[in-house]
Amino acid sequence: MKRLRSLLQKKITAGTLRELTWLERLGQGRVKIVGQAAGQECDDFSSNDYLALTEHPMVIAESRRFLELLGAGAGAARLMSGNLELHRRLEEEIACLKGKEAGLIFGSGYLANIGVIPALVGRNDAIFTDRLNHASIYDGCRLAGASVIRFRHNDPDHLEALLAQKRGRFHQALIVVESIYSMDGDRCPLPAIAFLKNRYDCLLMVDEAHATGIFGANGGGIIEEDGVGSQVDIAMGTFGKALGSYGAYVAASRELVHYLINQARSFIYATALPPAVLGASLAALELIRTEPGLRRELHEKVTLFKNCLQAGGFVGDLGPSQIVPVRIGDSRLALEIACLLRAQGIFATAVRPPTVPKGTARLRFSITRHHQRAVLEKTARLLLALL
Repeated sequence: MKRLRSLLQKKITAGTLRELTWLERLGQGRVKIVGQAAGQECDDFSSNDYLALTEHPMVIAESRRFLELLGAGAGAARLMSGNLELHRRLEEEIACLKGKEAGLIFGSGYLANIGVIPALVGRNDAIFTDRLNHASIYDGCRLAGASVIRFRHNDPDHLEALLAQKRGRFHQALIVVESIYSMDGDRCPLPAIAFLKNRYDCLLMVDEAHATGIFGANGGGIIEEDGVGSQVDIAMGTFGKALGSYGAYVAASRELVHYLINQARSFIYATALPPAVLGASLAALELIRTEPGLRRELHEKVTLFKNCLQAGGFVGDLGPSQIVPVRIGDSRLALEIACLLRAQGIFATAVRPPTVPKGTARLRFSITRHHQRAVLEKTARLLLALL
């Protein structure tokens, strides 16, 4: 226990101690902070509910319908007795969205990444991973037991140099990237990565957690928008962000999905997603398909917020997506600014190491359809006054 106390004290001193913030959701993108700052109401800039589908009447209605029809839980893992017709329907819908033959649902994005990657590669294989990939991807790499080779963030030239030097040493090679990076909000150069995948005979896995539903003519993500879907072997993503529900998926060839059913341990040994969650995700996918105005409205609000910051004198890269990082650098200062904003009714989380590299602590603003013009303008103005 003495060692644990010492480690916690070091985190406190460095400004990197993590603590839960207790919230009450008020709806329409507003939360109430409970606990130390009891009663403080804020506009929420830390949610990934980008399209505001969590509260959409159709999503709620379908969730409620299947809850009442089929009960609260699936009962077991799908290979035991938890395999429902709803799972098949959702997998078909996600495969269609991603332009793939088949889909497979997982309990969460974390479970998908730690299940799929070790199923694809192992000893005598290599994983070429972007340095800023999500922690769940790195945990999947560790579990795989393959050689892990990191390339500089969004740098195809560095990736090619590593492939040219090392690819021949390994039996199988997997390239893993995110299409939109969760902490920087920047975009992967997927066409260049796909070219290298083909040139060096690799598998390509793309995590589309922060792109699905938002990018692409049909909401199919960056792989759709960049026209590289046929070259992506495994398209992975989540239902818990723009789709407003919970869980995750992979979309791939029918053969590869059948293989994952037999090899991905986080699928085989996990209880299936419940009917209410499946119903919500099915409704969200229908909305993505039939209401492109949801995406357009979000992008308009993202543009407005960035324009307000730049018009006020902000200097820095705000990225091409709905995730807007405002780098502070020092962890303690980032925390201080986040607290000052919270006192003025703005809830934006300070993201610090080890979630981001040392010296790059930042405030991460997630823009959603909930945010009205006046809120975005006020937030930009208050933020600029503190920088």
